[in-house]
Amino acid sequence: MAYRIGSGVDFHRLTEGRELWIGGINIPHHKGALGHSDADVLLHAICDAMLGALSLGDIGTHFPDSNAAYKNIDSKILLSRTTELIKNEGYRVVNIDSTVCLQEPKIKPYVGQMKNEIALVVGITEKDVSVKATTTEEMGFAGRGEGLIAYATVLLVRV
Repeated sequence: MAYRIGSGVDFHRLTEGRELWIGGINIPHHKGALGHSDADVLLHAICDAMLGALSLGDIGTHFPDSNAAYKNIDSKILLSRTTELIKNEGYRVVNIDSTVCLQEPKIKPYVGQMKNEIALVVGITEKDVSVKATTTEEMGFAGRGEGLIAYATVLLVRV
C-alpha cells in the first residue's frame, strides 16, 4: 500500500501547579495538563495517529509512563522519535489534521506557532498541518475545565 491513514486521540486532566503545553507551545493558563511527560495532548494524539497508521501500537507502547526516562519529557522529543519510527518503516507524513477540545484558554492566538513547531519536528510544511480548536459548549469534563482532549488524523505515504 502506498498510503496509510491513522487516527489518534488523547485526554489529560487539568490541574493547578502544572504548565499547559499544547502543540509544543507553552500556553499561559492557571492550570496545566497532568501526565507523566509534559502532557502535551495534541502531540500525543499526533504520535498515536502516526503509529496507528502503520499498526505499530500506541504512544504508551513506545514511551511507557512506567519508564523514568520519559518523566517530564518534552513531547516534541516523543514526536521526533515517532517520526523516526515512521521513517524506519519507509513512510513519511503527508499531512496532519487535528482538533483540540477545551473550554479555556482560547488557543487561536497560538495556532500558528503550534503548526510551525509540529511541521519542524515532523519535516513537513506548515500548510500540511491543521490545528483547530473547539469548546464542548460547557458540556462534560472539558466543558467544566477539568481536562482537555485532542484528536488527530495523519496521512502517510511510502517513500
